[in-house]
Amino acid sequence: MSEEKSLNFIEEIIEKDLAEGKYNKIVTRFPPEPNGYLHVGHAKSICLNFGLAKKYGGKTNLRFDDTNPSTEETEYVESIKEDVKWLGFEWANELYASDYFEALYQFAISLIKKGLAYVDDSSSDEIAEQKGTPSTAGKRNKFSERTAEENELLFEEMRAGKYPDGSKVLRAKIDMASSNMLLRDPIIYRIKHAHHHRTGDNWCIYPMYDFAHGQSDSIENITHSICTLEFIPHRALYDWLIEKLEIFPSHQYEFARLNMTFTIMSKRKLLQLVTENFVNGWDDPRMPTISGMRRRGFTPESIREFCDKIGVAKRENLIDFGLLEFCVREHLNKISLRRMVVFDPLKVVITNYEEGRVELMQSENNPEDENGGYREVPFSRELYIEREDFMESPSKKYFRLAPGQMVRLKSAYIITCDEVIKDNSGNIIELRCSYLPESKSGGDSSGLKVKGTLHWVSVAHAVAAEIRLYDRLFTAENVDAAEGDFKDHINPDSLQVIQTAYAEPALTGSNLIDRYQFIRKGYFCLDKDSTNEKIIFNRTVTLKDTWAKEVKKG
Repeated sequence: MSEEKSLNFIEEIIEKDLAEGKYNKIVTRFPPEPNGYLHVGHAKSICLNFGLAKKYGGKTNLRFDDTNPSTEETEYVESIKEDVKWLGFEWANELYASDYFEALYQFAISLIKKGLAYVDDSSSDEIAEQKGTPSTAGKRNKFSERTAEENELLFEEMRAGKYPDGSKVLRAKIDMASSNMLLRDPIIYRIKHAHHHRTGDNWCIYPMYDFAHGQSDSIENITHSICTLEFIPHRALYDWLIEKLEIFPSHQYEFARLNMTFTIMSKRKLLQLVTENFVNGWDDPRMPTISGMRRRGFTPESIREFCDKIGVAKRENLIDFGLLEFCVREHLNKISLRRMVVFDPLKVVITNYEEGRVELMQSENNPEDENGGYREVPFSRELYIEREDFMESPSKKYFRLAPGQMVRLKSAYIITCDEVIKDNSGNIIELRCSYLPESKSGGDSSGLKVKGTLHWVSVAHAVAAEIRLYDRLFTAENVDAAEGDFKDHINPDSLQVIQTAYAEPALTGSNLIDRYQFIRKGYFCLDKDSTNEKIIFNRTVTLKDTWAKEVKKG
């Protein structure tokens, strides 16, 4: 009997709230800013928020925090929606902070009327100076003495567009001596004459994140507002605003964000990689973006499994990228179709096989799937094998092809190398081999046991393909802690391209959703750059964790 998985700390809170009748139903939200593409760190948050709602019979809203018009684009909104759906989740409502601009404005008016907010004409530098330091209290300026009537009029004029950017802000009136610097009369509205992707030019004042966040949660009756640890200092303001506005008491909880080896999660740094052409766009398969991982061939099931394995913690930690790759391998091993592709071809001529003869060999699609069935692979007199699968002067424990040595060709025959053909420079260009007719796979009566099995492709039937071998984008294990600029640690071998590999014909007609194991080579998927004239495959992950070996060597 399997041991029941223990609850994480957020699940414990939810179960206690439900047991005590605090809420009838759990409502969570995923609130991305539409100013970039989601990465694997967001995937953790998505799985957590949607997973909790699903487990406890609640619902999750997808709410775009679109309060900064100068950085937001509809392109990002659409990509975020695609990513959430691809991960396997459906939101109850698609909402936007901009839906609440009028309500948020009225909340601000309410604070002004209560004497809890004031319009400040100070510059940003002056405001910063007046806030004091963590060890010295701040000081309010003369603008904080304005009457509620004056502040309301000025705030209305700010909305009407009377004042230029940066000339005035609205600040909450809390405590200039608070040990929490965020409570020292924080700015809750600023003037920004910028076109908004949804509201156009209707607004020229916009709420700050801290003002929009909790109030949007409250409007939607969010019961458990789940944020990352850096928002712990913000919780006091979140609670203060809800209390003073006397609105639905949403509550904020914090968990550790995802930090992963050989990876960066900073949107700013990821944007640098894109704009400075270190990668080929946001969906470059080396990027930690969800769109990049999707293009690389990662499956939503494997990402969900990874998020489940790493759990929900209260303390920051560094997760091994190898764990994500392990989850990907585990899933791909179960679902991938096996195919033979030769990356570095060496021609083999089977001298005792009849010229012009073609046999269709039966080869299993997936030994892990009892219903996977078989495919036909054409076998002929001339084949390609991998150049590395032949050694002219083999070592004692070399079990692949060598002069006078036998190997089995996968799903076909046992062959022996009889002759090595070289060009004028001494390079091996062809192997002359013979086969044992009675050794055919599935009906072998030769009685011979050979230790080596090679993959191969029939020359006459081979399909040319480009292979893109992707690897980790950085060489430093902890990129954020590494010396120098983060770009100094980019892995120069993160992409290697094989312009012409040779694939078995079953790979023609591949779709973007298909997943393959190229036998003895790794897991691959079709890339979106493929055309009818040229098929391109991306390596998703190697068959084994080669990086772990390198780390041990180091």
